Amino acid sequence: MDFVKNLDTDMSLAILSCLDDDPSDLVRASAVSRSWRHFVIKQSLSKNLCLKLFHQLNCVDRIVETSNEESSESSTSLMEEDTTRLLEREHRVYALLTKGCTSSPIKTCIEDAITASSTDNFPAESILNTLDERERVGATPSYWSSAGHHKSSVPETLVYKLKGDLCVITELSIQPFQAYFHPGAPIYSSHYVGFRFGHFDFNSRVTKDEDKYVWTYTSQEFPMAQENRLQNFKLPEPVLCIGGYMLVEFLGGGVQRCDIDDLYYICVTHVKAMGRSLAKSFKVVDQDHESGKFGLKVLSYSDPQEMNEKEEEAGPSEYVWHVTDEDYYDFDEDYYESDGEV
Repeated sequence: MDFVKNLDTDMSLAILSCLDDDPSDLVRASAVSRSWRHFVIKQSLSKNLCLKLFHQLNCVDRIVETSNEESSESSTSLMEEDTTRLLEREHRVYALLTKGCTSSPIKTCIEDAITASSTDNFPAESILNTLDERERVGATPSYWSSAGHHKSSVPETLVYKLKGDLCVITELSIQPFQAYFHPGAPIYSSHYVGFRFGHFDFNSRVTKDEDKYVWTYTSQEFPMAQENRLQNFKLPEPVLCIGGYMLVEFLGGGVQRCDIDDLYYICVTHVKAMGRSLAKSFKVVDQDHESGKFGLKVLSYSDPQEMNEKEEEAGPSEYVWHVTDEDYYDFDEDYYESDGEV
């Protein structure tokens, strides 16, 4: 019996809403028959599941597809589109979003180091050194050092660019630096560390670049150990960063006073952010600071996991990523025409 045809809408909706363990299940359900596909799309089940898992995406106010960018450039034109086409587009986009956010390979997500609140000896102790996992590069120690402070309570911050406008961050790691060339080989960690995610406000009129960032997520404060090891900080749940920037806050000031100049420092060897980047599938456009709304441009409907596997097989210099507007799920149109049943 096809329950979608024989049960009322609320009951069918309650049954299909149970498919929330794997986002691909809804796509498979929509491939069962034409009536099932129509029901899944009409009830926006893929969109509802995506927003349930990642509430930050409630701020998406429009979708731009590469194939019809001109017709999708304004909210007005979207409203004028045929309702069925709009629902089908949302089904494709949110199914891809959910799949990418939950099943793409977990990799390092930091692309570049942007700025530090202070640096003691630039460029030898630059924030750029924190991108390298090695404690030494040749015979030279590799680390970032803050400026020295007479008070132990002065906080410090580091800003990083992530690999893509949309990144789901699952875990963060920091390794404090041990100054083996100082008396007693002290470890210059901070008392606590916190993390923020957000975007750069290009319309801001403030003069300092460090004040132009809009942070939309702030983590809890994690205690740091005064130990020379990569310390992991697991977020309570995966966080979707919209805008592609991360702030690391060293709170509570430095733990260790330097015996040479009697000042407090915070020094870091390496910073790592692990998660899933959707850089090859989506781009954030026209992000509004006041409302928090933004447009979402679809770059490719290819399966993010399959793209990653092809890239690894081809190697970084051989694999060419082709943008396509085709749905990454293949449906049997003949089967729909026959309206096959379970």
